[in-house]
Amino acid sequence: MAIRYRITKRTNTIAATKKEQYIMQAVNTGTVNIRKIAEEISTESSLSVPDVIGVITALGLKMTQHLEVGKIVDLGDVGKFKIGFQSTAADLASELTPKRNIKKFHLNYQPALEMKHLLKKGITVYKEGSRSTD
Repeated sequence: MAIRYRITKRTNTIAATKKEQYIMQAVNTGTVNIRKIAEEISTESSLSVPDVIGVITALGLKMTQHLEVGKIVDLGDVGKFKIGFQSTAADLASELTPKRNIKKFHLNYQPALEMKHLLKKGITVYKEGSRSTD
């Protein structure tokens, strides 16, 4: 399998010269939804599509419950998830309040070891519009 990419012209807004440069950008090839994943799992197991959808839905609800109270959710071969947030600094600790200093929340994902090895090894890529891999 290979990941498609395209070459895009960008302006470096950080540099003083505002120089235009080219970057390689990964291109997604679509979205796979819960129904499709449930169908694939169903054909590879004894579970029906509704059973798989029910388990995935329940997993999402349980993940939310645990993440909201600050727990790390470890899904084994999938990886780990935890809540994080972006905040602004203050001169004194006493000046910090969640309402004023927390700007936005986000979800951190740490891939499982097997996925880390795959990413470190590298994934085959090919240029958008071509049929061969580079």
